[in-house]
Amino acid sequence: MLVSAVTIAAADPKSPLDEWIAREAIPFAITSGDSFSAATDRLVAALGDKVTLLGFGEALHGGEEILRLRNRLFQRLVEKHGYSAIAIESSFPRGRLVDEYIHGRGPATYEELKDTGFGQGMGQLEANRDLVEWMRAYNLDPHHATKLSFYGFDIPSGTMGIASPRQVLTFVADYLAIADAARAETHRKKIHELLGDDAAWENPAVYMDPSKSIALSPAAASLRIETEDLIAEMRSRRPELVAASGEDAYREALRTAEIARELLNFHAAMGCRTPGQSPAVVLGTRDASMADNLTYIVNREQPRGKVLVFAHNSHLQRGLAVWPGQKYWGTDDDCQWWPAGSHLAGLLGPRYAVIGSAIGVSADNGNR
Repeated sequence: MLVSAVTIAAADPKSPLDEWIAREAIPFAITSGDSFSAATDRLVAALGDKVTLLGFGEALHGGEEILRLRNRLFQRLVEKHGYSAIAIESSFPRGRLVDEYIHGRGPATYEELKDTGFGQGMGQLEANRDLVEWMRAYNLDPHHATKLSFYGFDIPSGTMGIASPRQVLTFVADYLAIADAARAETHRKKIHELLGDDAAWENPAVYMDPSKSIALSPAAASLRIETEDLIAEMRSRRPELVAASGEDAYREALRTAEIARELLNFHAAMGCRTPGQSPAVVLGTRDASMADNLTYIVNREQPRGKVLVFAHNSHLQRGLAVWPGQKYWGTDDDCQWWPAGSHLAGLLGPRYAVIGSAIGVSADNGNR
């Protein structure tokens, strides 16, 4: 693991944990670029050649310092260790807009995508701006033959929370039109009829009162069937669609259709809860989708390079995730679910490694 030299200096030499840290840690000075680069190189060497997906976790969202450390880590991994992509805990479909920007397409400036290209207001963070602008400059440099990619790997987000399925389903219908415009229009019309108002899907009141969810309505049930039909048609027509669009475009459209299915499952899980019930099923549904997205991303990047994924520790850890019930919702029942990292450990084996992080005090989070 990487540990700041400041942390080691403050360690109690009598503590077995501190002794282990002092023995096993790879120290670096945050203020020294050479020290950080050397520590990163030692870490990569220790992980070995099999790793194709490296996770870097944060203990709390919203802090700029850990994002700046992430940026430095990613830059070193790109420059010296064959990494070609970064995936962050943000909406999968929104990430396409950022990826277009870093390749010199789409929006002309970062200001045009900082709200639409990220979920949960992440585009407002200056460290994310710095990351994206560095990736764009790197890609536009003709000396770099391998271009970088940017991904979000979370389920789709809307303006007020989890998104309506409209965007992802429309994307898939539009893709199908390249081979069969009439069939695509049939799907599109049925999808829009069943969806209804996006505001009903994105109603934030559902988080506290599941009875306000639209996801268990007859129309929503029919929409789930329509989504399965759309996925089945894309799979059965694969040779035709690949010939029309190319393999990469087909895989992206199929993955987007699968995300639509997972998003509908997430909305249904939200609607099935009772007030005060542990959100374990909801969190597990989300993390399973995250793992599928990351597996897709790793496979897509495999010809070009390796992937760094950045998210909360709880999503990237290999074992069971636990939220204490008394702390989070005043019950004796802890919330337990299998996070994305636990799925990836099984799916990728030694190809997946993760670095967790911890903090004592965070000014960006009210000194928690």
